[in-house]
Amino acid sequence: MTTQKEMMTQRAHLLKLATYSSVAVALLLILIKAVVWFMSGSVSILASLVDSLMDAGASVLNLLAVRLALQPADHEHRFGHGKAEGIAALFQAAFIMGSASFLMLNAIDRLRHASALHITPVVFGVMLASLIITIALVSFQQWILKQVHSSAIAADRLHYLTDILSNIAVLIALGLSWYGWHQADAIIGIGLAVWIGWSAIGIGREALNMLMDKALPDSDIAAIKAAVCQTSGVLGLHDLRTRLSGETRIIQCHIELQDDLPLLQAHDIAVAAEHNIAALFDDSEIIIHLDPQSVVNTHTTTHTQGCNS
Repeated sequence: MTTQKEMMTQRAHLLKLATYSSVAVALLLILIKAVVWFMSGSVSILASLVDSLMDAGASVLNLLAVRLALQPADHEHRFGHGKAEGIAALFQAAFIMGSASFLMLNAIDRLRHASALHITPVVFGVMLASLIITIALVSFQQWILKQVHSSAIAADRLHYLTDILSNIAVLIALGLSWYGWHQADAIIGIGLAVWIGWSAIGIGREALNMLMDKALPDSDIAAIKAAVCQTSGVLGLHDLRTRLSGETRIIQCHIELQDDLPLLQAHDIAVAAEHNIAALFDDSEIIIHLDPQSVVNTHTTTHTQGCNS
């Protein structure tokens, strides 16, 4: 049976692998485009090279953020560094939204001044090579995300997915332009800009939820409540508070016990409740406070989650 420590180690390995792969692909694309630009002097290749340089910067930032997020808790960060992922995801979302805005403005301009597209064989070859390499990266990132959840990797994947869709859109527009539909490039671009912008909003919302300590989903709350209430000796619970820090779920609650329980027995009940909660999640930080049932009615609570409610 895989232990929690082994799962955390595996997660750290997969996330590092994903970030290193992203940076490696960005550097490879920079090298390819730099060589081709030096040989051809193509302005289109230069523009694509600059775009890859920006991609590399975003990927390096993502790598650093994930490495920081994987650092264990220390004296100054008692709950760990998981929110570094949220910061990186928020930055990526802003970067992607900026790209979507630029694409939208460019597409609108092309819609107003439609003209046939002309791409040289060299530019086409670089586009095709970049497309194949980036598809491989995004597929690998998607495989990583099926194993572990990471808002930073999800944002980086969306970032490179926008490059793939943009290149595919250009290739499709080239084919349609050949048949005289010169506005296809602009129309496809507008559609892509809307989709990319909407996706960036979703990534940004998830990052903000983490940074603003949004509670866990209702399904997780219900599962936690059931796990605690099924613990022998627990008469009720209240003040259940939850939040997410990276992949670590921070869970705090008060449990209600009989007034006359010996301290050792009360402690054992709390430990059992912790184990029941921990069994629900791969990574969690659990804090349980014990309350005598007789004082619960006079205790002011703002987040009541009684076992019978």
